[in-house]
Amino acid sequence: MPLLNHVILGNSISNYLFFFAILILGLAFKRIFSNSLSKLFFRLFEGSGGSTNPNNGLVFISLLLRPIELLIMSIACYLAINQLNYPLNEVLFSRQITKNNTLSHYEVTVIDIVDKLFLFFLILSVFWIILRIIDSVAHAFTHKSSLSESKTDDQIVPFVKELSKITTIIIGAFTIMGIVFNLNVATIIAGLGVGGIAIGLAAQDTLKNLLGSFTIFADKPFVVGDNVRIDKYEGTIEKVGFRSTLLRTIDKTLVIIPNNRIINDLLENLTLRNLRRVKFSIGLQYDTPSAKMIAISKEVVEFVNKHHATSNDALVNFDSFGESSLDLQIRYYIEIVDYDEYMQIREEVNYKIMDIVARHDAHFAFPSRTVYIEHPTDKEKGSPK
Repeated sequence: MPLLNHVILGNSISNYLFFFAILILGLAFKRIFSNSLSKLFFRLFEGSGGSTNPNNGLVFISLLLRPIELLIMSIACYLAINQLNYPLNEVLFSRQITKNNTLSHYEVTVIDIVDKLFLFFLILSVFWIILRIIDSVAHAFTHKSSLSESKTDDQIVPFVKELSKITTIIIGAFTIMGIVFNLNVATIIAGLGVGGIAIGLAAQDTLKNLLGSFTIFADKPFVVGDNVRIDKYEGTIEKVGFRSTLLRTIDKTLVIIPNNRIINDLLENLTLRNLRRVKFSIGLQYDTPSAKMIAISKEVVEFVNKHHATSNDALVNFDSFGESSLDLQIRYYIEIVDYDEYMQIREEVNYKIMDIVARHDAHFAFPSRTVYIEHPTDKEKGSPK
């Protein structure tokens, strides 16, 4: 038709119609195509035995939607722009360069920039998809590891996930530098090798922490979920990363400890102990007869040793003469390591000790002092009052 062949700004109306039609189709069908491709990826992953959780499909598809949409729109924009002729061939930059004693002409056109942008977004979307697939696979294996009794896999899955993502990002960066910017990747890697000493000196702490994470995985001083004490911090290990370890304290605060410090400092794994020691003192009033103290001590020992959650080695000793009390030291071990149950048993024993003291008609002491006041008339007689 003559109208479609009419030229405006170097392009026919049919070219413009194709341009807008491709963009509209891309915008209209990007969600449909991305959903279909996401489901296809999930079926391939599910068919390989990588999914046992029905919610993994929703997570997998939701993670892949946006990067696949970016891929589809990049292709649609590139195809649409290539329907136009002018001004895509216009020269934006031109200069004469000499290379190997040969004079050559170098120029950059609009279509060159469009091609570079398309390659950039194409590579970016592809590696974004790979990163999201890694997240999806890690989510599925995290669910699998939660079903097993071993805690080692709970620690390995996040570590492998981070390692895979960092490797993917590095490969993607080199791919963009080589394909989009036409840089010599081999030369860049060689340059990094030459500057490795300087980088290593500048990043000593980072490298130490990275090596510390591998040491933790090799020696296994703890796994995720263990209760540990590091320096003045006590809590549960939540995650072991490349640089640091996350520790959730008893106060529910999150402490981030560098891995290098963990492997160099003293570490106490409280989960691996088989007993919890309880040691404290009670003070009785000074007017308590020794016979009552002996009876109280024997009854406390008898009760603690017969308790189902304690070991049969309780000790109650007359420890010292305090400033305002006669002190009995009580020591025993609880065989249950769980902190909440440990505190309940300890509370039960404490209430029983209170009952034993009260039944023997004895009383707990509190800080007190006896003050003697000397009168001048009494000083001559030598008798204080």
